[in-house]
Amino acid sequence: MKTSVFLGVLAASGLTAGIASAQSETLQEVQDRGTLNCGVSTGLTGFSSPNSNGEWEGFDVAVCRAVAGAVLGDPQAVEFVPTTGQTRFTALSSGEIDVLARNTTWTFSRDNDLKFEFTGVNYYDGQGFIIPKDLGVSSAKELDGATVCIQTGTTTELNLADYFRSNNMEYEPVPIETNAEAQQQYLAGACDVYTTDASGLAATRATFEDPSAHVILPEIISKEPLGPLVRHGDNEWGDIVRWTLNALIAAEEYGVTSANVQDMASSAGDNPEVNRLLGTEGDLGAMIGLDADWAVQAILAGGNYGEIFERNIGETTPVGLARGLNAQWTDGGLLYAPPFR
Repeated sequence: MKTSVFLGVLAASGLTAGIASAQSETLQEVQDRGTLNCGVSTGLTGFSSPNSNGEWEGFDVAVCRAVAGAVLGDPQAVEFVPTTGQTRFTALSSGEIDVLARNTTWTFSRDNDLKFEFTGVNYYDGQGFIIPKDLGVSSAKELDGATVCIQTGTTTELNLADYFRSNNMEYEPVPIETNAEAQQQYLAGACDVYTTDASGLAATRATFEDPSAHVILPEIISKEPLGPLVRHGDNEWGDIVRWTLNALIAAEEYGVTSANVQDMASSAGDNPEVNRLLGTEGDLGAMIGLDADWAVQAILAGGNYGEIFERNIGETTPVGLARGLNAQWTDGGLLYAPPFR
């Protein structure tokens, strides 16, 4: 009896070791490669787009750089892979990219049927509509018979069909592949209205020659929790991406910024949670296969969540988004990082 129990323990230990080995494969590949392959959009102002120097920047790009900082100690060690609504999931499942950080909605079927693991929400959004002001439309319920530009391979297709059916309205879809194509078609008058996540509409309108000539209608017709994702079964790698995002959120809550993080990490302070986050107490880094200062490096990459938000899409930027649901839980929003302990 003792022998069978012992053998059972050995078998379980071997299985655990095998799983741990499989789980750490992506981390090892990224570290051996020396770069993080991160899937982003083909270009969405404020979220992910190349600047005039060809350098990628934006709210989603900052997640990629934070992960690269945590894993490689270098936020610039990222290879950005532009993906469309149609190509993004193939790029991730095939291993072309290590993580997808591209305004992607967390849904049941994507989590289970497509076999992906969402690692958190970095932007709480909802689908909306933008329309030329001179059409005189003030509500989405006035859109019966409209032609609608819609990105294929997205949740917006299904949401649009549901909304029009439930309101006994008809529409004519104008399928497009990318946001750039949608913008071109919309401005050319190929469609009356463009629908996508409200944040995407604000980002798109910010690029127009006269943003004030276009109205984002008040209706939000869906829940769109957007966040980074990895492959199913890639649990250890998923933990790294998840807790990197949580570190950025927690840093804002505790007043840790890109400007003070190094000073705060130089010695243990009065807040045990901050000490654990920054690696001056405990061994959280070792638990996920990283150095003790992994969160410090992630925060240095672009600042805490609030800094990233305000710099890329906040109210003082052309995108002009208020925090809303994306405020900290202490300020009436939904952002809430689990404890670092």
